[in-house]
Amino acid sequence: MHRSLASRSALALLFALTFAGGAAAQQAPAASAPAAAPCGGDLSAFLEGVKADAVAAGASAAAADAALAGAEIDPKVLSRDRAQGVFKQTFLEFSQRTVSQARLDIGRQKMKQYADVFARAEQEFGVPAGVITAFWAMETDFGAVQGDFNTRNALVTLSHDCRRPELFRPQLIALIEMVQHGDLDPATNTGAWAGEIGQVQMLPRDIIAYGMDGDGDGHVRLKQSGPDAILTAAKFIQHLGFERGQPWLQEVTLPDNLPFEKSGLGGTMKASEWFALGVTPRDGNTAFGDLEGDLVLPQGRMGPAFIAYPNFKIYLEWNKSFIYTTSAAYFATRLSGAPTYLKGTPEQGLANEQMKTLQTKLQSLGHDVGEIDGILGSGTRVAIQKEQQRLGMPADGWATPALLNAL
Repeated sequence: MHRSLASRSALALLFALTFAGGAAAQQAPAASAPAAAPCGGDLSAFLEGVKADAVAAGASAAAADAALAGAEIDPKVLSRDRAQGVFKQTFLEFSQRTVSQARLDIGRQKMKQYADVFARAEQEFGVPAGVITAFWAMETDFGAVQGDFNTRNALVTLSHDCRRPELFRPQLIALIEMVQHGDLDPATNTGAWAGEIGQVQMLPRDIIAYGMDGDGDGHVRLKQSGPDAILTAAKFIQHLGFERGQPWLQEVTLPDNLPFEKSGLGGTMKASEWFALGVTPRDGNTAFGDLEGDLVLPQGRMGPAFIAYPNFKIYLEWNKSFIYTTSAAYFATRLSGAPTYLKGTPEQGLANEQMKTLQTKLQSLGHDVGEIDGILGSGTRVAIQKEQQRLGMPADGWATPALLNAL
């Protein structure tokens, strides 16, 4: 379920798919992608063009033939692509469902089972076990739900389709390279509908760029191998910018008289400045006060509250959904020893049509909220804060009936 920019990027740009069950969206490797051939048209001619690009990129003709033999368009992939669901759960709803006690228990068992691998991941890449394990759980339930779409056919379908071939064709070329390495059987390998593979759901280009052979069998097989998945995820997370020894999310409690208009991602305050205003870490640890710290209020000032440190940005590279990323980061803190968050008593939010009405009103007032989609995304949150401040309301970015009525 991760998403970012160009390579893993297929889903970074499609972050609305976040909860369709796949992970994609990450930074593209440094190497440039092969020149795109025309999309659409006769499938055989299209595949010949793909083969030519793969060979030009360094693959053998035999590997390209093996990878593409029997390839076909999968109508179910096109159907899923055109019917991307929109995620509208609140933070409390989603996090309580995904960060369950059962998942926490299994996660801790996995951390114990693969203790040596996790120790290597932290030593080599600086990424703690809890961070990796939380992604592992969120993406595939520790490998239990990896998707049942033929990966080769999914990427052929999305590359042949003329909606976004520039995103998916490079992934198909990378898949051919995986076949050449002996890491993937194109006829049988399955995964998510958008081409993500394995227990941490990565696209082929990222597997080529960051894949690690954790079990020493000479292959990178993220579907079958826990050690491969753990080390590959660690290397990728390091690539996204995770800083060794630094926190990512810390639960805090709040006084009533805060400058809530300064809350939200992308702020300019240090954690120590929030602490000086009375924001208090629940764990009592103020050692990282010199780091930038954004006060994150997923459901406003009356709900759970967190300081998001610079390492939180890697979650937004993995997946663009604020609710998913905050839940994944919270999950990682729980696996690292933090207690269950304080739920608080959030003010009532808005139903879907009410949210659309609010977005329409905000847009008419000159705010850029993006698409009128009923989602409390970053643009809508910023607009809400500005209007809350103008109206003399606590500017915590949470959409409420009181704000809608005031507007």
